[in-house]
Amino acid sequence: MQINSFLYKFYYQWWKNIDKPIFLLITLLFTIGLFFSLVSTSLIASDKLDTNSYFFFFKHLIYIFIGIFIIFIFSSINTDQLFKYSIILFFISLISLFLVPIIGIEVKGSRRWIDLLFLPRFQPIEVLKPFLIIMLATILCSNKNSNIYFKYLLSIFLISIISLLLIMQPDIGQTLLVFFSWTVLIFTSGINIFFLFGFFLLVLFFLAYLIIYLPKFDYIQGRIFSFFNRETGSHNFQSDKAIESITSGGFFGKGIGEGTLKNRVPEAHTDYIISVISEEFGVVAIILILILFLVLIYMVFKKINYEKSEKVKLILIGCVSLILMQATIHVGVNIRLFPTTGMTLPFLSYGGSSIVSISILSGIILNLTKRKINNQR
Repeated sequence: MQINSFLYKFYYQWWKNIDKPIFLLITLLFTIGLFFSLVSTSLIASDKLDTNSYFFFFKHLIYIFIGIFIIFIFSSINTDQLFKYSIILFFISLISLFLVPIIGIEVKGSRRWIDLLFLPRFQPIEVLKPFLIIMLATILCSNKNSNIYFKYLLSIFLISIISLLLIMQPDIGQTLLVFFSWTVLIFTSGINIFFLFGFFLLVLFFLAYLIIYLPKFDYIQGRIFSFFNRETGSHNFQSDKAIESITSGGFFGKGIGEGTLKNRVPEAHTDYIISVISEEFGVVAIILILILFLVLIYMVFKKINYEKSEKVKLILIGCVSLILMQATIHVGVNIRLFPTTGMTLPFLSYGGSSIVSISILSGIILNLTKRKINNQR
């Protein structure tokens, strides 16, 4: 009885202090992703695996339950504990990223995953990203060293290590996403815009050199050249099929189960989920989903306006910027604004690593926006 009473009080305090509109919006996005997982993967499982047609759906459902548990844990602990544990988890994730070139699984020329007992094909960078935001904010807001240029240098050193590890895989998409997150935090902290612009150009030239002159990046070079010249190369198949599906779906779509993209393009339920949705439910459904993302970002930024802690501000800005940029890249690839990168859509795409990553981000956001922090202020 005492245990039940304690759990009830704990849950009551959590629900009382949590920002309910943000939590309900996150839950809604997960629910929408689960629904579209059912729609987009049932035929894949039955055709390719000759098994239960809801195989991927049930796996996605399990990942969602794990994600909700992660959200509850990260949003319920004390803020100081959140920062402390996040630093520890950052270094654990960084070590796992170092292990990828050694024990990682190679798929289609890239070595980005490691096998875990409870999470096969686990992608370390997905878990590292949320904790990287907290680590960078901790460095930039540290009171132990008042020299802001030393803090910038330390953050550059950290982001360079992670970027090099990602380039070795190679994973240019995640490299650009991590670099963008760092750029947002550095810009928000008040760095000289000319210094930031110069460093950005330096990184851009470095990536261009790697892509053009190193044989390991030939496939990325092929994607870029194919993107600008649609008549050359074989890298346009997926993006062409995706844009065809969006066009054929029109405003209101073909109807549930009537789409063909999920059967023609590998990993359509992860990298091209927006095209799958658009083909069966129309552009209207995509507009509504994008509105939900914008509402979520607006609600978080609204909380930032009332926050006095610079560290909390930076973390919240970093988290929503990461979600926004990843969603932008995913949609941009699907509508052929960007070359193919293999980027999942937060909340909606199938995949354990992706769901765990966005759940950690959501838990951090809910922790730093709950009523308890406002009372402490």
